[in-house]
Amino acid sequence: MDPILERYQALEDKVAAYTPNLDTKRLFDAFTYADTEHHGQLRKSGEPYIIHPLAVADIVADLGLDVDSVIAALLHDCIEDTDATHEEVAKRFGVTVANLVEGVTKLNKVKYTSTEEKQMENLRKMLMAMAQDVRVILIKICDRVHNIRTLEYQSEKKQREKALETLEIYAPIAHRLGINSIKWELEDLSFFYLEPNK
Repeated sequence: MDPILERYQALEDKVAAYTPNLDTKRLFDAFTYADTEHHGQLRKSGEPYIIHPLAVADIVADLGLDVDSVIAALLHDCIEDTDATHEEVAKRFGVTVANLVEGVTKLNKVKYTSTEEKQMENLRKMLMAMAQDVRVILIKICDRVHNIRTLEYQSEKKQREKALETLEIYAPIAHRLGINSIKWELEDLSFFYLEPNK
């Protein structure tokens, strides 16, 4: 079996284990939609881009989140990085999924002038998104987990920036949400890039 399809099947099995009457067709449709939308895109590692949304959806499933969250994780970069629109995602997968995807996309959008301003704005946006639907934050944290796991493919400058942001924003929010295994992983990986000698 194709390794990407194997990863998808493992995800479906994981979600099915805690979701009675899982609509496997809807989940598979989300995977194939994301795969088609990201076709030809590569990660910095050289892997096909679909590996990233699959990994994020897998982390979301590890948290036991609902199917809409898993589907939104599969689609989380579609509105930002492909020709997909909120309307199209809503039509195919429902308004809830489209709103979750858009919420994650909005957390990525703001441009900043200084690091401190960036950190504060990031925190403000995350808190606002949390107020609307905490699942947006949970998907975003899972996105950060996979990105920091694969940080070795980024420049040293980018590694330090992402590690610092993770330590100052994502790890504390994961802690406040009670997801300590993720908090510890984010902290450990951040320190690895910020204090490589220790």
